[in-house]
Amino acid sequence: MSKADCSSLDLTLTRIVDVPKEAVWRCWTEPALLLPWFCPQPWKTIACEIDLRPGGIFSSTMQSPEGVTMPTGVGCYLEIIPNQRLTWTNALLPHYRPSLTLEKCGSDDAGFLFTATIDLQDHKTDTGLGTRYTATVLHADAASAAKHAAMGFEAGWGAALDQMVAMIKQGI
Repeated sequence: MSKADCSSLDLTLTRIVDVPKEAVWRCWTEPALLLPWFCPQPWKTIACEIDLRPGGIFSSTMQSPEGVTMPTGVGCYLEIIPNQRLTWTNALLPHYRPSLTLEKCGSDDAGFLFTATIDLQDHKTDTGLGTRYTATVLHADAASAAKHAAMGFEAGWGAALDQMVAMIKQGI
């Protein structure tokens, strides 16, 4: 399948934010900085494990407003280019071990395999040097992409980004 044939399987969020890409990078790669913003409020991220190297673990646990904890699964970093690109997948476990099962995120119909990339590029803004932020999530099939979109990909990832930017502006 060509890259063009797969575009319907991808979800993308691109925004210009008026914070430096180095701060955005830190928020994606340091567990203490990821916890406050990683899921849209009133949900919370209550645990995160990051081993920032190709083959290293990325996992998190979220908590609903009612206090129900939901592991979001274990993933594996694929590509790490500091302050530029971060790619991980839940199709592989740490050390590139293929995943045999897919953990569900809150309900039986919410699980799907994906590969996600965060791209960061310098971008001049009215307030100085900001970041062109692009989050792209690749799915294996149209049903998974549709499921992720219906779960609120754009609104959810956008709200989380807004929370991150607000946190950076308050000082990290």
